Amino acid sequence: MTKVYLVRHGQTAWNLEEVFRGRMDIPLDDTGKKEVHLAGEALKNETIHAIYSSPLSRSMETAENIAKFQNIQVTPFEAIIDISYGDWEGVRLDEVREKYPDLYMLWLREPHKVTFPNGESLEQVRTRTMEAINKLIEKHQNETIALVAHRVPNKVICCSLLGIENSNFWRIQQDTASTNLFTYKNDQWVISYLNDTSYLKVLGKSALSDF
Repeated sequence: MTKVYLVRHGQTAWNLEEVFRGRMDIPLDDTGKKEVHLAGEALKNETIHAIYSSPLSRSMETAENIAKFQNIQVTPFEAIIDISYGDWEGVRLDEVREKYPDLYMLWLREPHKVTFPNGESLEQVRTRTMEAINKLIEKHQNETIALVAHRVPNKVICCSLLGIENSNFWRIQQDTASTNLFTYKNDQWVISYLNDTSYLKVLGKSALSDF
């Protein structure tokens, strides 16, 4: 049996400001730094054999906060980098709604039909992430690994491992610094939990962020 912890990076200023991030390298803010320390601490009693992270700094710092309790190094892993939002990157949500009203409504209603202008689609993200994860499962048989990525890749990976279509994208919640646990046994994926943020309650945040 192989265990896979799938973690979303901690909060950044652009999460709060509702700015599309994608491939732009936005660091964790002060709250995000606290979140990822707590996420790492929550996993400290697990024996994690390898940690793979999107190479963007918000994910790498999150992964390093898990790794410091495990005494292992983080491996940058391009395959789980955030979706390319293309022309939407660095743009506020309200500006996107105004400039791309039809595409934005399609994104809300039928996200699986959207390819971002000069960017990616959910299916492209699903293909690249799952091809990589399948290789990791072969490499880490009967071990425990952690993957640290972003909202969109995490939601798509969850859809894939649950055996559901990308049309269910909005039915998966992925708050900042949340953890999901899957196991792979007898050639099938089993979900243990999704979007755990119980360890963040000590921060007293009034609301978590799925943006």
